[in-house]
Amino acid sequence: MRVWYETFTVNKRFPLTISRGTTAQTTNLWLRVEADGIEGWGEASPFSIGTYRESTEALLEAAGRATALLEPLHPLQRHRIEQLLKEHGVPRALLAAVDIALHDWLGKAVGLPLWKLWGLEREQIVPTTVTIGINPPEVARQRVRDWLALTSAKALKVKLGSPEGIEADKAMFEAVREESPESVILRVDANGGWNLQDAVAMCRWLAERGVEYVEQPLPKGMEEALPELYRLSPLPIFVDESCFTSSDVANLADRVHGVNLKMMKCGGLSEAMRIVHTARACGLQVMFGCYSDSSLAITAATHLSPLADHLDLDSHLNLLDDPFVGATLQDGRIVPNDLPGLGVRRREDTA
Repeated sequence: MRVWYETFTVNKRFPLTISRGTTAQTTNLWLRVEADGIEGWGEASPFSIGTYRESTEALLEAAGRATALLEPLHPLQRHRIEQLLKEHGVPRALLAAVDIALHDWLGKAVGLPLWKLWGLEREQIVPTTVTIGINPPEVARQRVRDWLALTSAKALKVKLGSPEGIEADKAMFEAVREESPESVILRVDANGGWNLQDAVAMCRWLAERGVEYVEQPLPKGMEEALPELYRLSPLPIFVDESCFTSSDVANLADRVHGVNLKMMKCGGLSEAMRIVHTARACGLQVMFGCYSDSSLAITAATHLSPLADHLDLDSHLNLLDDPFVGATLQDGRIVPNDLPGLGVRRREDTA
């Protein structure tokens, strides 16, 4: 097969601040594979968790190496391709781009959207959250107004774990809660910004204010403290940064209620499916999340999203210059279309 890749830069409507820093712009990778006159598309977006970093530069370097490995193979050799790329240490986000492109190719080859190829039901897709980043209370209030006007969101994910401490978290959360209609569900993501003592206190405080669950309350590397939090917290605990792939799930089963999978973090749709099945076997719930993904990678996730309990697929909604068009927002839900494969097109081709 032939392989092409190029970068594209996207800018956020609202810069997003979490416990680890602020993002306003990212440069992602668009990867295409072609065989038998059919082209499949994938996306890699950079991300960083602790010492684990996948920069745009690292993804570009790995894409150059991967091209030589892929060209002798056919898109139907997906298992072999995944093994080969892992053997050569390809970053997870690039694994995701390749795997998504291969699935897109397959759907186009058989003339079916992926959700239909897998026998899934779009009616099972739950509403996505939209994210309110760490901000002073008055700015957070405005963000709630902005997002509700833009999306008519059914649920908000409130980023806490402020470097200024839990009192700043409480002030911001109260502002968000006061600005949100009672019908809007509130969820919290601390991105590992709390220690155990603060996490216990915040989970109790947030439970009194109707929060549905708390995501990644403790930093990656503090998984040994999760059983104590699990015992003391009145709220369900989900992990994100603590869970990369299906091999991580079993070790977390006795200390969390669910895991957040992301295409970039796990390596694509193939591994995402494994995470879903492993989590279910362990009695855990599943959430799908995202980084600074465009509509290309978000749409890939939506095809599998009927299997998810919770969704946080909103990054493309915050882009001023998304170059792709795919899944659409319908009554708070991100829904894939009926086109073959991913059903993603370039925006300039739809004008």
